Amino acid sequence: MSTPAEEYLVPGSTISFNSLPKVSLHDHLDGGLRPATIVELAKRIGLELPSTDPLELGDWFEDSADSGSLPAYLATFDITIAVMQSRENLVRVAREYVTDLADDGVIYGEVRWAPEQHLTGGLSLDEVVEAVQEGIEIGTDDVRASGRSIRIGQLVTAMRHTDRSLEIAELAVRHRENGVVGFDIAGAEAGYPASKHLAAFDYLAKNYFPTTVHAGEGDGLESIRGALFDGRALRLGHGVRIAEDIENERQDDEATYVSLGLLAQWVKDREITLELSPSSNLQTGAVAAWGDELVDHPFDLLYQLGFQVTVNTDNRLMSNTSISRELALLTDAFDYELADHEVFQLNAAAATFLPVEDREDLADAISDGFEALQARSR
Repeated sequence: MSTPAEEYLVPGSTISFNSLPKVSLHDHLDGGLRPATIVELAKRIGLELPSTDPLELGDWFEDSADSGSLPAYLATFDITIAVMQSRENLVRVAREYVTDLADDGVIYGEVRWAPEQHLTGGLSLDEVVEAVQEGIEIGTDDVRASGRSIRIGQLVTAMRHTDRSLEIAELAVRHRENGVVGFDIAGAEAGYPASKHLAAFDYLAKNYFPTTVHAGEGDGLESIRGALFDGRALRLGHGVRIAEDIENERQDDEATYVSLGLLAQWVKDREITLELSPSSNLQTGAVAAWGDELVDHPFDLLYQLGFQVTVNTDNRLMSNTSISRELALLTDAFDYELADHEVFQLNAAAATFLPVEDREDLADAISDGFEALQARSR
């Protein structure tokens, strides 16, 4: 059974962020395991852990990830990936992933993960994708049995530092009728530009398969350019460092006036979605140029300028977070109202890799859900 999600109330109302219908675009499967599950699975394979107490282990992940460095942050995944090397364990982790998101009010999510990292137990690439899809479907049935609904699509991910991206792209397309809705590329960003994976991106484009690319997190504007023009990215994984292309020109008592560089203007005008993950961006140092507190995060700047911002968790275990918590933290930092949060969710719905009719239905479900909650709170 999942641990009950911590409840976060919208300031000045009886509405909880948890009850708001939400869309999750950027959430890693291997970054969302329950600490108790890690303890149990590690014991079966004889894997030594920093602690076998779930609460202490959860604290260890959060403390270790709070490093100010993306490579150090990524090192915490050695443990979670180690317990995800069998079909049984992949099914279980994916099943729990779905129910945990539903407990947080998510009605649609895209789960990203790298099949090439789950082969040491003897499974093939196709078998690991099938195992995760089985877990997703069981979890979806669990949610439906509880009187709720959720839909999950897989984002099959290649690792930037390996040479398997074309093979992983072919895998993703091969499973487009078996739950895979898009392709991603992740891992240490600096030194591994999207241009090194042109064969994969060419293949995906020729097969009309959508991509999101991690960029503008561990590296800057050149990485974002590569994601857009080499990777043909429809969304930017994080993309927060697009703010480096925004210059403050002057400020008076009423407003701050800025100018956008060509790249920032392109991202804004083309409505390329930013998969922002506030807590994670602080942990990895992605926003260090602006400060080390959430109020320093350029999220609000990007929102006020009209960029397509969305709110994500990145890795719920490493950041000890949920989308509801991220929404509450942003509200504390920037005084957002319920209408702002509806915009964030509608932005996310429009950016999903679903067919357009399904995106429209999802947007209607979000608006209807917000309206119903507001009516009940009056």
